[in-house]
Amino acid sequence: MQRVLELMVRSLYLPVFLLVGNGVAVFWISEGLPKVWLIVWMFVFIGLSFLAEKLVPYDVVFNRPVGDRARDICHAIINESLTVVGLWILPVISGSVTVISFWPNDWPLALQLVLAIFIADVGISLAHYASHRMRFLWKLHAVHHSVKRMYGFNGLMKHPLHQLIETTAGVTPLLLIGASSEVMALLAVAVVLQLLLQHSNVAYYVGPLKFILAINGVHRFHHLNTAEEGDVNFGLFTTLTDHLLGTWHYDNRSIGSRDLGISSDPDYPVNYLPQLVQPFRYKQ
Repeated sequence: MQRVLELMVRSLYLPVFLLVGNGVAVFWISEGLPKVWLIVWMFVFIGLSFLAEKLVPYDVVFNRPVGDRARDICHAIINESLTVVGLWILPVISGSVTVISFWPNDWPLALQLVLAIFIADVGISLAHYASHRMRFLWKLHAVHHSVKRMYGFNGLMKHPLHQLIETTAGVTPLLLIGASSEVMALLAVAVVLQLLLQHSNVAYYVGPLKFILAINGVHRFHHLNTAEEGDVNFGLFTTLTDHLLGTWHYDNRSIGSRDLGISSDPDYPVNYLPQLVQPFRYKQ
């Protein structure tokens, strides 16, 4: 029975997150349900990620807190609260910043979401790429790279200013061409689901999809602790931008806690408040 359960988790984890997670959200919005249900839905998948990581871990060590549980909870609460605020603000600003009404509002909502994902993915991936090239952006982004274990929940661990920068890079093109607030709300859900998938400690099956989807097996290489090795795989949803930039990488090595973190700053703060101020500390 245990082997059957493990096989189901390995086989179904990715499609459940991508298809069921986003599909139900699309159905709810198309049926006119209040957006608050999307928030509940995101929490359901956070819980699902924890459960699956216990059942079929990629590395059992990644499931063990190392003084980071309270910090990760703080990051998630603050960052997802900002996401919720954004969901309420978007209906107010979405129409006012449109430069050219070019969005295909007559398409099925699911196809609109797919288009939004591809457009946002390019913007977010380029902002991510720039964050490894520009010193101030890196200092904000380093908060995320300081992790010493990878599990779904710490995909939500980001400095709020860096989250704002990446979000702006992703959604601005959509707002300028007239994407609706409904599409933007669905995109917010898709981003959370993808962050959970991308940082997941679940040994789920991907096969050749690793060449096109920015899933955990690909993203772990981005968290390698040296700039020479970790300067790869910047995509959030897809590997398209990485293939264009020549930064996609994958091999069959096993990545553990010893391989993660920031080798040039091994004493990077672990707790939440010190991490918030660390980017603004003077350092020669």
